[in-house]
Parts: sequence; structure tokens; C-alpha cells
Amino acid sequence: MKKRLLLITGSPGVGKTTLLLKVAEALKAKGINVGGMISRDVRTSGSRVGFEVTDLSSGNKGWLASVHQERGPQVGKYRVDIDDLNDVGVKAILDACEKLDAVVVDEIGPMELFSEKFREAVKKAVESKMLVVSAIHWKMGGELIDSIKKREDAEIHILTSENRDHVLEEIIREALDFLSKVDA
Repeated sequence: MKKRLLLITGSPGVGKTTLLLKVAEALKAKGINVGGMISRDVRTSGSRVGFEVTDLSSGNKGWLASVHQERGPQVGKYRVDIDDLNDVGVKAILDACEKLDAVVVDEIGPMELFSEKFREAVKKAVESKMLVVSAIHWKMGGELIDSIKKREDAEIHILTSENRDHVLEEIIREALDFLSKVDA
């Protein structure tokens, strides 16, 4: 069975987001329409102050979580901005599911899972027939993550600083292989 759920995990800071962006760029260069959401660190004077969520298709941005956020669920020193996550991230996933060839989700993790709309959007993407490339939190479990990991059409890649280039090439190859079978 061709794998269509390509999952990336690894310790914080290993390069999961960078890898997802490179995969999206490589697929776009092959004429594949890719959308979804990316989360990036936001730093001020070298210190992380939060995480930004970006829609890969539109470029729209919002806060996933911030030290300056006054309300919302708390993860460590950050408070999750459920409204921005839903308005930017969830919308990006759903738009990609409806209109594009592949969806990127960065990341299925503790901050994002506070949003019921995010969980539903991820379920929709996973249950679709499209290519999904996603980062999943490296040590988190739970019903949604565990069910995704156990799917027959899922493949988990553990990213390390030593294997980054190899994993990137492998995921691009697997994605293109899956997409070529869809077009055939």
C-alpha cells in the first residue's frame, strides 16, 4: 500500500518545520498544489516569545501562542490563541482539503489540539484520499495522534540532525510516488 500520510517526528528544534517547508517547495516545483499550515518560532532579542501560524497558500498569519497572550489554554509559558489558530490554521487545512493536491500540517501537538476545530480539520485531512505531510509531537499520544500513527496508510519518519537530508529526499520521493498513482 502506498503511504499517503507522511508523518515527521523528532525532538524540538531538530528541523521538522524546515523539512516540511522544503517538501512543500519541492512539490510546488513539480506543479503540485500544496496548502496547509506551518508554525514557526517568533523571537525578540533572541528569546522565543511565541509561535506564528501561517497559511501556506494565502500567506495569512496569526498567533498560535504567545507569552503576551492574556487568555486561552496555557502550555508552558505560552497561551494558545484559539481564534487565530482556527481563523488561519484550520482554514488553511480545510481549504487545502477542498481545493488542492496535498496538505501540510505543522504540527499536531499540544497547543493545536486545544482546538476542537483543529482536531476536526486534521481528521478530515486524514480521512480524505489526499496526500498529507505532517509533523507530530515527538512524545505526545492521545486518541487522535495514536489513531493516525496506527493507520495502514501512515508512515512515521523520525528526524534527527544526522538524517535530515535523507528523510527529506525519502519523503519527497514517497509523496511524488503517491501523487503519480493518483493521477494515473
